[in-house]
Amino acid sequence: GGLALAAGAAAAPAVRREKPVPRDGRRLPAIGMGTWLTFDVGEGYEAVRRRQEVLRRFLAAGGGMVDSSPMYGRAEWLLGQLLPDLPQRDRVFSATKIWTPFDASGPRQLQDSLGLWGLPRLDVVLVHNLLNWRAHLKTLRQARERGLVRYLGVSTSHGRRHDEVARLLARENLDVLQITYNLADDSAEPLLLAAAERGVAVVVNRPFDGGGLFQRVSGRPLPAWAADIDCANWAQFFLKWVVSHPAGTCSIPATSNPEHMDENMGAGLGRLPDAALRRHMQEHFRRL
Repeated sequence: GGLALAAGAAAAPAVRREKPVPRDGRRLPAIGMGTWLTFDVGEGYEAVRRRQEVLRRFLAAGGGMVDSSPMYGRAEWLLGQLLPDLPQRDRVFSATKIWTPFDASGPRQLQDSLGLWGLPRLDVVLVHNLLNWRAHLKTLRQARERGLVRYLGVSTSHGRRHDEVARLLARENLDVLQITYNLADDSAEPLLLAAAERGVAVVVNRPFDGGGLFQRVSGRPLPAWAADIDCANWAQFFLKWVVSHPAGTCSIPATSNPEHMDENMGAGLGRLPDAALRRHMQEHFRRL
């Protein structure tokens, strides 16, 4: 299978920080990866080779969740091409979405995603941006009974529709919530706490605020005390702040740069900040 590129040698994974999915206790590495924009590429050799290297390093470093969506262009197709040739492909915790206003299109999107990924079952499928969630949660519950989906839930991003998310958390039996949460936008804090109370796993998207956090710290040195929580770069500073939240299960930064993937995966190692240091990190960031 795949595009027959060289798989490359795999490094021995270090011990990774993992968190349990509340529904059944399955442990998931705290640093995952997203594919929005970054994996929407054609069949050009160099573009594909770089994404393969990103994936290889992610899995070799102990990565788990790979998050995609039918609306991410060719991302699901590319994952299906690349994964068969990677030695640690069995580590992948597959996550995708349903996103359509039409009831009947939900089951079709799910079947399309299974075919593109080349998998008999998807680990997580979410109703994206809550679009037509009543119909699609019904579809996903039926798919879970048939063994096509392991966990189901909803996703939103950019701080949108938090009131509706809160109502869904209270009323629906969900396994997973995916939501935006980062040092520039912590508006989802009450929802993270509500999800934890309900036994719902929280997957954090946009942990770098779409790159905005890096622009904010451009040219500024990492504070010396960041070494106390084993941060070697700003990416690890931003990610450790996110994944140290007690309610957070996994964060899914996206990159098309293999070196940046190495930095991201480093956030899954070493010490994490406690509540007091998390506040200090946020105060420091806001002063920049």
